[in-house]
Amino acid sequence: MNNLEILYEDNHIIVVVKPVNVLSQADDTKDIDMLTMIKKYLKEKYHKPGNVYLGLVHRLDRPVGGVMVFAKTSKAASRLTEQVKNHQFHKKYYAIVHDDGTLKSEDVLKDFMCKDENNNGVITDADNGKYAELSYKIVKHDALANLSLVDISLKTGRHHQIRVQFASRKHPLLGDQRYGVQDKKQIMLFSYQISFVHPTSKEIMTFTVPLPNHDEWRKFKI
Repeated sequence: MNNLEILYEDNHIIVVVKPVNVLSQADDTKDIDMLTMIKKYLKEKYHKPGNVYLGLVHRLDRPVGGVMVFAKTSKAASRLTEQVKNHQFHKKYYAIVHDDGTLKSEDVLKDFMCKDENNNGVITDADNGKYAELSYKIVKHDALANLSLVDISLKTGRHHQIRVQFASRKHPLLGDQRYGVQDKKQIMLFSYQISFVHPTSKEIMTFTVPLPNHDEWRKFKI
């Protein structure tokens, strides 16, 4: 896969759309990953000899698609990472969750989360976990299918946070094989917007992409 969907690029950053089931960075599987793909693109476009620098500022889980920003310089990487740390880097997601009509129309979810050493997942743990917070609102509800499309704003960015916070309240994401129903469906979670301060110009930059037009997303056209 070499067809990158590039939303923006300058000397400091590059903003792209990560397809579903593509890694953010390489792992033991040796499967294709965004970091490697973008490095290859930069090397070829600018005829760079040797290694190309590219900083990974944030991640999306492998099955999750959506908008991401990568840093083209170490200074940009440092400044963007600091924004993530200080909750100045904003991410919004769409998700389809199981909902029998009991999910509140909007709410703020607050938990403490930590890794589950038994299964390599994440659990809520008030004693040992790190603080996790998000807010959401229901965009559309499908009473026949017992599903809702929710618009989510992350305040913190814990590993598997969205998936665990909804699943722990009996509203797991559709297609979440780890925390929901093991039905072999694609997880319905998509990062549709990121907003941050440009690392050098200090301009507030927001990038938004439309809801995917495939799988279960098509039932919730907005």
